[in-house]
Amino acid sequence: MTKLIDQKISVQPQDTEVFVSVDNVSKKFCRDLKSSLFYGVQDIATELVGSNRKSDTLRPKEFWALKDVSFQLRRGEAIGLVGSNGAGKSTLLRIISGLIKPDTGSVKVKGKLAPLIALGAGFNPILTGRENIYANMSILGLATKEIKERFQDVIDFSGIGDAIDAPVQTYSSGMAARLGFACAVYIEPDVLLIDEVLAVGDIKFRMKCHKKLAQLRENGTAFVLVSHNAHSILNVCKSSIYLSKGQLITYGETELVIRKYEEDLCLNGAESALGRMVLPEKSEAESMGLDFTSVFFRDEQGKSLETLFSGEPASLCVECKAHQKIDQANLSVLVTALSGENDRVLHLTTASDNEELTILPGKSEIQMYMPYCSLIPGVYSAKIYIRRGVQSFDMIESFRFTVKTNKTVSRCLFYQPRTWKVISS
Repeated sequence: MTKLIDQKISVQPQDTEVFVSVDNVSKKFCRDLKSSLFYGVQDIATELVGSNRKSDTLRPKEFWALKDVSFQLRRGEAIGLVGSNGAGKSTLLRIISGLIKPDTGSVKVKGKLAPLIALGAGFNPILTGRENIYANMSILGLATKEIKERFQDVIDFSGIGDAIDAPVQTYSSGMAARLGFACAVYIEPDVLLIDEVLAVGDIKFRMKCHKKLAQLRENGTAFVLVSHNAHSILNVCKSSIYLSKGQLITYGETELVIRKYEEDLCLNGAESALGRMVLPEKSEAESMGLDFTSVFFRDEQGKSLETLFSGEPASLCVECKAHQKIDQANLSVLVTALSGENDRVLHLTTASDNEELTILPGKSEIQMYMPYCSLIPGVYSAKIYIRRGVQSFDMIESFRFTVKTNKTVSRCLFYQPRTWKVISS
C-alpha cells in the first residue's frame, strides 16, 4: 500500500498546550511463542550489561506492529484513529498509556491520563461495585476524599445503583463496562484514550457517553478515539489518523482520512471484479425460457461503466436471450452492501413500479435508468432475478460492483439528490 504524506492538521492554535507527543514510535512483536520468550530473556540480559539491543531491526519471526508513527495531541483536541483489525491502533494506545514500551521513538504525556481500552478489565470480580470504584479510581490518580465527592455521580452515570453492593462477578459484561466508563470519565482526566467503548450499553447510555465526552472536551480534555464506526469518528473528531499494518497512511482532516480508509477497505482489490459480468450460455434443456447473458452499467452516452459515482446518472443493463415471447415479466434487483454488516440497501422491482415488461424472442437488453446513483462509496452485490407470477426464469446470485465519489458524502448513509434556492418574502 502506498504511503501518503498529508499535511498535518491541528484543530487548535499552534500555541495550545501539547498533552501527548508521539515521535517516530515503532513497536515489534514476535509471532512465535518460544522465540518471543528467548528474545525477551536476550533483551533483558543485553540491557543489564548496558549494550545496545538493536531495537530498530527485526529478528526472525518478528514483525512491526507499529513503524515510525508521529503526531501531537493538544488541549481540547479529539483525534480519531482508524484502520482495519491488526493495523496497530490498540498497540499505539497501549504505548501512550504506558502499558508497553516502544522499541524506537518516544512518547511524552503531560497531565492525568485515563485509558478506556478494556472497560472493567481491572475490576476484582470478588469485590463489590462500591469497592471496585474506590480501587479503580485510586489507581487512576484520585484521592479518597475526591472519590467520595464523585461517588454518587459515578453510580448515577453507570445506572447500576441497585447492584452497587453486589460482587462484580455477578454483573453482566455491559454493567461492568458502564461502571468502568463512569470511573474513567469522572476522574476528569487531561487525556482520554478510548478504544471501541462507545458501543457499550443501549442507545440511551451511548447518548450519555457522547454528552459527557463533549463536556470534558469543552473543559480542555483531549482524547484519542478508536472506532470502526466512521460516523462516531466524524461526529467527534476534526482530525484523524489512518493506520494500516503498523504504517501511518495519512493524518489530517477527518473527512479526507475516512474517505481514504473506506476506499482502501471497500475497494482495494475489487476493480478486477468490475465491469461487465458475462454468464455462460445455457443449453435448451437447462433453460427455463429466458436466460441472462450479461449484466453491466452504462453512462448517459451508452458507454459501459466500470465504476459508479455517487450522485451521477447510470443505467443498470441486463442482457438476456428469450426462447419465447414473455408478457408481464417482473425483474427484481436486490442490492446488499458488502462492507459492514452486509445490510440490504435496495430492493427494486418492475412490478412495484407498475411496469410490465414484454420480452420478445431473441436477444434483448433490459435497462433500469437511475438519474442519480444514491449509494455512498463502497462495494455492493446485486441479486437479479426475473419471473412471471410464480414462474422463475433466471437468476444472478451476485453481481459485484463498486461506487466511488468525487463529493463529500462520508457522513451520509445514502446520496440525496437536491437543489437549493432562496425565496425572498
